[in-house]
Amino acid sequence: MIALHGFPQTALSWERVAARLTPAGVRVLAPEQRGYSVGARPGEVAAYTMDKLAGDVLALADAAGLDRVDVLGHDWGGAVAWYLGSRHPDRIRTVSVASTPHPAALWQAFKGPQALRSWYMLLFQLPWLPETLLGAGGGRLAARLFAASGAEDPAAMGRLLSDRTTATGAVNWYRTMRVKGAPGAGRITVPSLYVWSDRDAALGREAAERTRDFVDGDYTFVELAGASHWIPDERPDELAAAVLAHLDRHPETV
Repeated sequence: MIALHGFPQTALSWERVAARLTPAGVRVLAPEQRGYSVGARPGEVAAYTMDKLAGDVLALADAAGLDRVDVLGHDWGGAVAWYLGSRHPDRIRTVSVASTPHPAALWQAFKGPQALRSWYMLLFQLPWLPETLLGAGGGRLAARLFAASGAEDPAAMGRLLSDRTTATGAVNWYRTMRVKGAPGAGRITVPSLYVWSDRDAALGREAAERTRDFVDGDYTFVELAGASHWIPDERPDELAAAVLAHLDRHPETV
């Protein structure tokens, strides 16, 4: 299983979940994604479109000698997982996503209250200003924002974004919204698990419930009551249990 982190985290965000998956026989590969890895921080926005992000994952699978893999994603990593499941079903056996709705469902929800939740996505379209704000005071401003969202270690997130190059790479994921012709996720045909929390400050119920409309394959929706956006940190036991149950329901794909 390839586990994909989100904004603004690193592969370490999967440590607790992986510690619960590996004893059950699941090998977990958790890369530092493009923009976060010291060796992979391209400056141009076009380098962060979904096809390129997904290509990184497939290249990792190739390097590990794996023809097909299960993918697990959170936040932006979840968006990459949905893309992989729709565009590369020949390489992806199952998709498991925490927090992030299918991108098309999120887009539809922008017509309602989701637009207010996603105000920061518009801010992140601006040049240089977002990374300047996120890195202000050594990342203390960013830390306060993430603390308000329920993050377990907002100081670590602030420190990550205090590095200007990392902050620019992280924000560039959002800036691809304005790249014309950038490929997006299509309909999902592989077995899919979506775990959403009802106290997610960024991603609301409408998009979560609309996700079902874009999945043609076997689909499981799990709602965690009382959890924030940061499910892998806050509810690793429940997330790992849901993933293992998802794999058990599809033994032919394991």
